[in-house]
Amino acid sequence: MSAAAADRDYNALSEDDFRREVRAFVEAEYPPHLRYILHRARWREMKDWWRKLDAKGWIAPNWPREWGGMALDAGKMVIYLEELERHGVARPPDQGITQVGPLIMRFGTGAQQEHYLPRTRSGEYIWCQGYSEPNAGSDLASLQTAAVLEGDHFVVNGQKIWTSLADDATHIYLLARTDRQAKKQQGISFLLVDLKTPGITLRSIRNLAGHEEFCHVFFDNVRVPRANLVGALHDGWTVAKALLGFERLGIGSPRRPQYALNRLEAVARAKGLLDDPGFLDRYIALRLDIEDGAALYGRFVEQVKRGEPLGPDVSMLKIWTMETWQRLTELLIEAGAEQGVIAGVQDAGGVEADFLNPFYYSRPATIYGGSSEIQRNILAKYVLKLPS
Repeated sequence: MSAAAADRDYNALSEDDFRREVRAFVEAEYPPHLRYILHRARWREMKDWWRKLDAKGWIAPNWPREWGGMALDAGKMVIYLEELERHGVARPPDQGITQVGPLIMRFGTGAQQEHYLPRTRSGEYIWCQGYSEPNAGSDLASLQTAAVLEGDHFVVNGQKIWTSLADDATHIYLLARTDRQAKKQQGISFLLVDLKTPGITLRSIRNLAGHEEFCHVFFDNVRVPRANLVGALHDGWTVAKALLGFERLGIGSPRRPQYALNRLEAVARAKGLLDDPGFLDRYIALRLDIEDGAALYGRFVEQVKRGEPLGPDVSMLKIWTMETWQRLTELLIEAGAEQGVIAGVQDAGGVEADFLNPFYYSRPATIYGGSSEIQRNILAKYVLKLPS
């Protein structure tokens, strides 16, 4: 990254000027063949784009400038993300930037910050998240992967599942139980682990769309230096939940359903379905649902811009957006008729459309990031104050 990029204060720009600058760069530099791709982007596809962003000083928009970030305030951060979404920029394996990097800044030691942050920003270290387990998904506090402290090392045994792009990663940040006698949310610690450490085995999981973007990760007497503990021993739950509200805001972006709506409208026009009153009623209802979701998203974005923390009511956004997305992909399959059940890109009246891929990708949307059932419980308990 150039010294000029490190010294620049993007927050001094007007919102319009900043938006124009981001849009111009993305349109000029982002690879056209990677726009609106229908699979999770892999490191081999995104590494050149990552390096362009890093060279410009834009790979870490949420990081402070002393660590090579753009130090964007909440309003500029939203604009940055909106412009990437508008252009169909695929999300790289960026959990090091969006999740573990900020956690290390907040909870990590000086030595951890000096070691991990520059390597994460440059792409030398690519991270995956070791949270979910076969019997601990939405109820994450039930996790059983154990880390037993022996001298200067933890000995980790257990397994993680649905670990996104673990086979692209060099490192994993994981939650492990360090005190089995404590209550569920207590006795958990947050560890940083090099995936080359002996005793770690990755097994790819193929999804219905034929992609292997998830992994099962096994830990067999894996020795992790105590120096890789982030935060206090047994207090990993505090570390892990620090970003949950913002994760729900990101998941609740109207980008996914809006893209599905665009595909649906293109197919419907090509096939004359907008002249069918029954189809039109369902299409308009879904379009209004997206408008409602976008308005709700805007409300939470404004809250972030004001510097206010997101509360439990952000769960509404995740429920509404993900369930609307699923209904859209179901109608897209119906619009495809006999083509709707054929895998791959189809020619629908002169419009290219993949009917099954969006449907497959929307299925787990009401599970990951906290299932709809868990989100409804959160709203009932903490927002509506209903009795348990």
